[in-house]
Amino acid sequence: MCQSSVFLIKDGNEQEILKDAILVEPVEDGVKIQALFEAPQVVKAKIEKIDLLKHKIILKEVP
Repeated sequence: MCQSSVFLIKDGNEQEILKDAILVEPVEDGVKIQALFEAPQVVKAKIEKIDLLKHKIILKEVP
């Protein structure tokens, strides 16, 4: 499968917030992320970087 891990940069620190994401979608309130068999969640953030080689999506928190 082609899932990626989602990380959030908050206060300068990077932490993993979702493993095996199948959906990453910019929405009005931030970024909607979802893993297989889990409900979607919206994170108040913007997409900072997507590294498909490392299966890593980095979001940056917005106030």
